[in-house]
Amino acid sequence: MTSFSLPDHQFMQRAISLAKRGHFTTSPNPRVGCVLVKNGEVIGEGFHKKAGQGHAEVYALKQAGVAAKGATAYVTLEPCSHYGLTPPCAEALIKAKVSHVIAAMVDPDPRVSGRGLAMLEAAGITTQFGLLEQDASALNPGFIHLMTTKKPYVRCKLAASLDGKTAMASGESQWITGSEARTDVQRLRAQSCGVICGADSVIFDNAKMNVRWDSLGELKNNYAEEDVRQPIRIIIDGKNRLTPELKLFQQPSKILIIRHTIENSQVWPHFVEQVQIQKAADSDHIDLTELLTYLAKQGLNDVLIESGAQLSGAFIEQGLVDELVLYQAAKLMGNDGKGLANMPSVVKLADAKALDITDLRLIGKDIRLTAKFCR
Repeated sequence: MTSFSLPDHQFMQRAISLAKRGHFTTSPNPRVGCVLVKNGEVIGEGFHKKAGQGHAEVYALKQAGVAAKGATAYVTLEPCSHYGLTPPCAEALIKAKVSHVIAAMVDPDPRVSGRGLAMLEAAGITTQFGLLEQDASALNPGFIHLMTTKKPYVRCKLAASLDGKTAMASGESQWITGSEARTDVQRLRAQSCGVICGADSVIFDNAKMNVRWDSLGELKNNYAEEDVRQPIRIIIDGKNRLTPELKLFQQPSKILIIRHTIENSQVWPHFVEQVQIQKAADSDHIDLTELLTYLAKQGLNDVLIESGAQLSGAFIEQGLVDELVLYQAAKLMGNDGKGLANMPSVVKLADAKALDITDLRLIGKDIRLTAKFCR
């Protein structure tokens, strides 16, 4: 079993901290940090900021310059070995003549998956991996999930009262939770590749479903507005009810309208694409599994479901949700309020969807519960 020293742990922890700085900007690329160390001193460090720009190793090597020769590189993810939008990082480390590379984890991307470390070894650079692997994995759950399952990592965000109501009987729901919780939701959107919503919810609320810069709280201190990426807005509209006049189409960022029949009578903005997904077997509804397969092929690592009880319930009922994020307000809305998730197949206690709670905290005056579905 590979052993690592206390300084090894400290330098890798620094690399992980650097990687977190790309949390809202790197997608669809993974968040990666790199620290170069020589004679016990940091001589260069960097993180990946945005797809198409330099990877973490490139920035660290640039900072180190010729001093990189003979250094040890601490990288949160195995250096890439293939040409993409940028040259391979393993090649850059070889050219810089580093002597040792420690990767927190092997890259699950089948184009790499050990090849980067093998390339380094072949060039005479010693390698290790597995240092703070769990912490490094937590940086990129969507990327890892996509690479290993060929499906995006699916989060479902819901907001409810303490008695589990998402709206009054009239449909009134603005606002159940407080401003701090709503700011937190903006962060969830900002870190997601895509946001899925049903046409009913968009039409009823006339929602834009975009990341609102003025609602990002203290994140505005760490990121320039132009660097925060807008997620792709994915609207399921099986009954062709959307129209170009909705506020949704006033924000010029990519929208996918998901339909089982393409409708060509409307003139849509240039950033709107209609996508045909077949109906599920014995159903009039879009095949949600097929939708996630399509989104995976588009390179979406993780998606956030922000919709009503019908669509959210359908995703949960079909076992397609990996993580639930539930905001609960300290309110009781009564027996006639609308429920959290419609799941017609859950008729016995044995049918209930079990969860493992992974985090529970106060966001302002509201509770935020994060849980993963038991498989």
